Amino acid sequence: MGKIKVSECENNGVRIEGLYVIEPTVFKDERGYFMETYNENDFKEAGLSMTFVQDNQSCSVKGVLRGLHYQKQYPQGKLVRAIRGRVFDVAVDLRLHSESYGKWFGVELSEDNKKMFYIPEGFAHGFLVLSDIAEFAYKCTDFYHPGDEGGLIYNDSTINVDWPIPEGMELIMSDKDKKWGSLKDTFKFE
Repeated sequence: MGKIKVSECENNGVRIEGLYVIEPTVFKDERGYFMETYNENDFKEAGLSMTFVQDNQSCSVKGVLRGLHYQKQYPQGKLVRAIRGRVFDVAVDLRLHSESYGKWFGVELSEDNKKMFYIPEGFAHGFLVLSDIAEFAYKCTDFYHPGDEGGLIYNDSTINVDWPIPEGMELIMSDKDKKWGSLKDTFKFE
């Protein structure tokens, strides 16, 4: 039915291999809209051959910052999107021997722009809720394994994510997310 537009991501001129912003074809008329959020054939035609095994959904209020999370032994690729509201979504390359190791990329995902963001295995992921409420849905390439989660502090000066935190916004974070370490303390080259 529909095709997708796939854009590669980069940070300061450095391409971040495997990280993509995906825009589905949206069919609109006076009744509303229709779109395919995932079609295996369209993804394969675009060169994306991941297999998803689990779908997740969360709901958060304005100012919630989740992340930056990654999985240690069982890394997950994630296809994420906002189905209600707006979020600023971030991925950080944690692949030690990648040219883009430690680089981040962020994109606004919203119910209006309908963009999706594919974050491959080997990345940390997080998002900040910009609207009063946001529902966030994502497909994963591996199952969730309790106890396998790691994280990086959201304001790590080594990574230097430019979060769009409006003046006066109070961040709402889990105790766990407030205690993560920095990239240089967590990952060291062998």
